[in-house]
Amino acid sequence: MAIYDPTKTPTDSYDTHTHLNDDQLFHDVPAYIGRANEFRVMEMNVVGYNAQSNERALEISNNHDNIYAVLGFQPEDTKDFDDQAFITLEQQLQQPKVVGVGETGLDYYWETTAHDVQIAAFKKHLELAKKFDLPVIIHNRDAFEDVYKILKDSGVKKGVMHSFSGTPEQAKAFINLGMHISFSGVVSFKKAEEVREAAKTIPLDRLLVETDAPYLAPTPYRGKTNEPALVKFVIDSLAETLEMSAKDLSDVTRGNAHRLFLNHE
Repeated sequence: MAIYDPTKTPTDSYDTHTHLNDDQLFHDVPAYIGRANEFRVMEMNVVGYNAQSNERALEISNNHDNIYAVLGFQPEDTKDFDDQAFITLEQQLQQPKVVGVGETGLDYYWETTAHDVQIAAFKKHLELAKKFDLPVIIHNRDAFEDVYKILKDSGVKKGVMHSFSGTPEQAKAFINLGMHISFSGVVSFKKAEEVREAAKTIPLDRLLVETDAPYLAPTPYRGKTNEPALVKFVIDSLAETLEMSAKDLSDVTRGNAHRLFLNHE
């Protein structure tokens, strides 16, 4: 799978949001990690979204160096986020390889879970992020006003707007609340001009990159199964948008991830 010129090895990068715990990838985690490492994706966060995927994220992170877990319930699974699930998550978040709470947030696009159920779960995740001083990883789809208000009212000051696909104005609003902005393969899509315009407004010290694998494969692999190795194409596209080198952007985003998730300067 030679997807880049082997004479131009990419700089080390950090995929801040991947789902190696998803059924599409979990069957062969070592192979996906190995291929990512070949493409110099040397660190990644495996992000949970329900009870099973949280357990898998912990398993993967505990069995591999430089892989970390983020644990939570995504909006469409919040119907299962009952009192026992809250207690279990609270306990899991205290494990040493856990670096964030999420993904959590609101999704008003699919309408599979009642808004009040999503909102209640989002608030509880924010409480946990504050309690354990962990960054919160936020899923926001067609719910900007509610996500912004709840986040602002929570007092949580560090986190990530995951796979950002909003406007420059929305990006600025979240940055003013202390958030980082993470870009996925969406930034490489031909019709995502507004996302690229938003990217141009982000301070460099708030930028992150991700794959959201197995979803949102970047151009030229759009429509295929995504994997952490392909973060290289997210970086290439974003670097072109920002008129900087892929090496410099890799260094910047990796450094930002180290400070946010690993408390490394």
